[in-house]
Amino acid sequence: MDKTIINDAVKFVINTFKDDYSGHDYFHTLRVYKMATRIAEQENADLTIVQLAALLHDVDDIKLSPETHANKDRAVAFLRKHSISEQMIKSICDIIGEVSFRGTDSIIPKTIEGRCVQDADRLDAIGAIGIARAFAYGGSHNRIIHDPEIKPIVNMNADEYQNHISTTINHFYEKLFQLKDLMNTATAKKIAEQRDAYMKTYMSEFLDEWDGIR
Repeated sequence: MDKTIINDAVKFVINTFKDDYSGHDYFHTLRVYKMATRIAEQENADLTIVQLAALLHDVDDIKLSPETHANKDRAVAFLRKHSISEQMIKSICDIIGEVSFRGTDSIIPKTIEGRCVQDADRLDAIGAIGIARAFAYGGSHNRIIHDPEIKPIVNMNADEYQNHISTTINHFYEKLFQLKDLMNTATAKKIAEQRDAYMKTYMSEFLDEWDGIR
C-alpha cells in the first residue's frame, strides 16, 4: 500500500481532533491504529483496510460529528480524494459502522478486519488509558465523578445507552467492565485480561478511599 495515504490520514485525524479534550483526541486514534495493526498482523487480516478503518473510525462518530454520522461523509470524502475504490470504501465504512459499543445492541463485525478494529478501539477504553479517558470524557460532559445514590444500569439497548446520563464511576460498570468478554480475537483477549484486572484493582482502591477506609 502507498504509505502516502496513511500519512495523509494521520494528518487528517490530527487536524480533525486537535481541539478535542474528551478522550477522543488524535492520540486515541493513533493508539487504535497501532493496536489494530498489531492485531491484524497476528490475525492475517488485510492491513490496508484495517489501518484506514482504524484511522478514520471516529471522524464521523455520532458523539463527535452527528451531522456526518449517517453517511460517513468525512471518511468517504477522504477516501475518494485518495482514489480508493468504491468497494473498499464500502468495506471500510461497514467496519466503522460496526465498531461502537451499543449496549445489548452491540454487534460482532462481519469480517476479521472489522473485528481487529473493534478490538483495538475497545482495548483503548480499558486499562490505565481507559481510566484516564473515562474521567476526561466525564469532565468534558459535566458529569459528576461518583454518587453512591445513583446506581449503574446494565443491559441497556443502543437508544438507552446513547441517551443515558450517568456518573463516571457508573460508566465502568455500564460499559468498561463488560469489554473484556466482548473481545473478538485471541490477541485482544490476552491483552484485555491484564487491562481489565488493572481497572478492577483501581476501582477497589477508589471506593475504599471514597469511603475513607484507606
